[in-house]
Amino acid sequence: MFKQLGLIGCGLMGGSFALALKRSGLVETVVGYSQTQETTQKALQLGVVDRVVNTPSEAVRGADLVLIAVPVAAIEPTLQAIGPHLSDHCLVMDVGSTKQDVVMGARRALNGQIGCFVPAHPIAGKEHAGVEHASADLYAGCQVVLTPTQDTPMANTERAQTLWEALGCRVRCMSPEAHDTAYAAVSHLPHLLAFAMMKAIQDQRGGERLLSLAGPGFRDFTRIAASEPSVWRDILISNRQAVLAQLDLYQQALHAFETALITEDAPALRELIATASAARADWRLGQGPRSD
Repeated sequence: MFKQLGLIGCGLMGGSFALALKRSGLVETVVGYSQTQETTQKALQLGVVDRVVNTPSEAVRGADLVLIAVPVAAIEPTLQAIGPHLSDHCLVMDVGSTKQDVVMGARRALNGQIGCFVPAHPIAGKEHAGVEHASADLYAGCQVVLTPTQDTPMANTERAQTLWEALGCRVRCMSPEAHDTAYAAVSHLPHLLAFAMMKAIQDQRGGERLLSLAGPGFRDFTRIAASEPSVWRDILISNRQAVLAQLDLYQQALHAFETALITEDAPALRELIATASAARADWRLGQGPRSD
């Protein structure tokens, strides 16, 4: 059990983490800080936090666990603010969707304290942000990727893994570089495509009428386009090189479909669809292709 969680960012992700810890009996006290007083007060009213403070440094004083649940562009300055106030035994994690930039920022911000930081990325979320949407069940059954560095003691990685597993998560470890390459393909590019699809329809004449005709398939495909703009702006910029590489591969695949349509090559079009369909049918969430 942890005596005190210092929660920096009391929104959906941070609030859900606090609620999950509380329900599991893994923390005694949660001290919360958010950039806006409205958020922290709402978190207090909802029982997400037990006490609110006015600065990040106040949130981590006396904490043996810290979660930084802010946009990735704000993680480094947050670490700079809290670094001098961290106890020697404190475990610090984030929930950012990119990792190379976060690790580099942590090295600059924490210097000799870098060993306390275990970068984490829980693969969870909702379309709607805000502490009012926080849930103790958000992380149950989800995958969490830890990206420990050469500066991370094995003991701290194991502490982080044990904690997430106690919340019902499946934990994987990989390098920050491997993480960013993988999630550019399966998360960051899909978000970009969903944003682009909505914009393409919105920008054409009669776009509203087209949307009124859309069904469940379109709803499912574009669900993530409702994500928080500032958060995804930061993610796409932070991981832009990997996203651009995946975008190039996507454009090559799209060109193959375009060529088949232009040339009315029905067999080629069917083969392209069949290959994609088989790959999708063989995929299981968080487990890769079936081996049975």
